[in-house]
Amino acid sequence: MKLFSQTLLDELTAKASASPRGRANHNIHASAADPVQRFFIVAQRDTYFRPHRHLTKSELALVIRGHFDVLTFDAGGGVTGRYRVGSDTADIGFETPQGTWHTLLAVTDGAAFLEIKQGPYDPASAAEFASWAPPEGHESVPTFQRWLREAQPGGASFEHGSAQAQRGFSGPLR
Repeated sequence: MKLFSQTLLDELTAKASASPRGRANHNIHASAADPVQRFFIVAQRDTYFRPHRHLTKSELALVIRGHFDVLTFDAGGGVTGRYRVGSDTADIGFETPQGTWHTLLAVTDGAAFLEIKQGPYDPASAAEFASWAPPEGHESVPTFQRWLREAQPGGASFEHGSAQAQRGFSGPLR
């Protein structure tokens, strides 16, 4: 029997606070070869989940602390959906269908979710990152994240050549 305590989430929150990436995870599955991948992720508000998609697998997440905004995109980076999910909202989780461009924004520090997806884990095919979004660690990530926090479905895509983008984002990125 495996039990998961609030203390585990508190410890992950402390690790996320100390991490340059602003997040920490705890694997429940024993290895990358397991047929079902299960893990907790705790994120700070400033963490960056680069928009991505999973071509062959869907992704299920249940938010167990705080809340996140989940954004979906079209192939060009236009926002197609924005959903607030969390332990203190009407929706407690989400399932992202395979092939759907998406990202998460932690709205609260120490926000945590349980993610479940089909294994085994193969780093070569696990995720395809959006070329229209800056890679993790790029100097333009804060500018892009500010845009993400305000972006709404049907609004303008983040423009690589705009004045907004020129303040720190020079696409195309790969």
